[in-house]
Amino acid sequence: MRKALIPLLIAVLVVYSAQQLLTPVLAPLSRELTLTETQLGLVITVAATALTIASPLWGHALQKLGLRLVLLLGLGLTTAGLTGFAIVAAVGLDGTMPTPMVFALMLATRSIVFGAGVAALPVAALAVAGTATTTEAERTRATGLVGAAQGVSMVLGPAGGGALAVVSLTLPLYLAPVLCLLLSLWVLAAVRPPAAKAASGPGGPRLRPWDARLWPLLAIGFFLYLSLGLVQVIIGFLVADRLHLGPQETAGAVGIALFTAGLILVAVQGGAVPALGWPVLRLLRAGIPITVAAFALLAVADSLWLISVSFGLLALGLGLAIPGFTAAPTLVAEPAQQGSISGLVNATIGATFIVGPLLGTALYEISPAIPILTALGAVATALVLAWASPAARRARVAPAR
Repeated sequence: MRKALIPLLIAVLVVYSAQQLLTPVLAPLSRELTLTETQLGLVITVAATALTIASPLWGHALQKLGLRLVLLLGLGLTTAGLTGFAIVAAVGLDGTMPTPMVFALMLATRSIVFGAGVAALPVAALAVAGTATTTEAERTRATGLVGAAQGVSMVLGPAGGGALAVVSLTLPLYLAPVLCLLLSLWVLAAVRPPAAKAASGPGGPRLRPWDARLWPLLAIGFFLYLSLGLVQVIIGFLVADRLHLGPQETAGAVGIALFTAGLILVAVQGGAVPALGWPVLRLLRAGIPITVAAFALLAVADSLWLISVSFGLLALGLGLAIPGFTAAPTLVAEPAQQGSISGLVNATIGATFIVGPLLGTALYEISPAIPILTALGAVATALVLAWASPAARRARVAPAR
C-alpha cells in the first residue's frame, strides 16, 4: 500500500505546500491591491467551483488516461495558474493595472486554471488509496496518510509563506509556481506509465452523489469542510482586526496560528489515526465534538495565543473526523469505482469552498463573530448526522469490495 501511495503523497505534499505558501499573504495582499474582503472571497470561491467541476472529470480521466498523464495534466494547469497569479499580483502592486482588471485576471489564473488543475492531485491519491487497500482499517490508514500529507503542507506552507512575507509579500507568489514546475519534472521522470494501473481499469456502475448509501456520508463531509471554509479565508482579517496588526505582522501571526494547527493535524492524521485503528464512525463521533469546542473558543479568542489554541483544537477534531469521512464512501464502492468515488469526495470538499469563503467574508463584513458561529452550526449538523444517519452506522461495518 505505502509503495503505491508514495508518489501520490509526494505530489500532494508539494502542490499543497505551494498553495499554502500564499495563505498568510492573501489577506494583506488583497488590501495592498485595494480588493475588498468579498472580492478575495470570490477568488477562492471561483477556484473551488473549478475544483468541484473538475474533480469528477479527473476521476473519470483516471480510468481512461491513467495516473501519470492525469498527474502531468493537473500539474501543468496548476503551474500555469500560479505563474499567472504571481504576474498579475506584481503588476497590480506596481499600480500599472486598474483594480477591476487585476481582480478579473486573478479569477482567471488563481481561480479557474489553478482550481481545475489542483483537483487532479487529491483525486488521484484517494483513488490509489482505495484500490491499494482491502479492509476498513487499511482504507482509513491510507486516507489518513493523504490527509497527513496535506497537513504537512499546512506546516511548511504557511510557515514558509509567513517568513518570506517578512521580506516581501510577493516572494511566496514567485516560489509557488517554481515548486509545481519542479514537481512536474519529477513526475515526468519518476512516475512510469505502469503505475497508472493502480488507479485505472474497466469502470464499474457509475456512482451518484444522491445514492442512499452515499449522500449522508457526503453531507457529513460537506458540513465539516464548510466550517473550515467559513473561517479559513477570514483568519487574516480576524487576526489583523482583533490584534490591530499591519500587513506584514498579520502574515507572520497567521503563519504562527496555522503552523500550530498544521503540526497537530500531521500528528493526528499521520500518527494517531493509524495507531488507533478506529472504525470510521468512531473517528467521526470523537472528532466532531472537539471541532465544535474549537469554534466556540475561536468566537471569543482575543489574543494570538487563544486563536492558536482554537486552531489547534480545530486541527485535532478535523484530524480525527476527516479520515473517517474520506474513508467511509469508499467502503460502498467497488475497486473499479474508486476513481469515481474519489472524484465525488473531492467535489464535495470543493463545493464547501464555493460557499464557505464567499459566505464567510460576506458575513464578516456584517460582524466578525457571525461566520464563526455559522461554522459552529455546520459542525453541529455534521454531528447530528454522524449519530442519527443509518448510512453512517452502516459505514462502520461495510466491507471494502
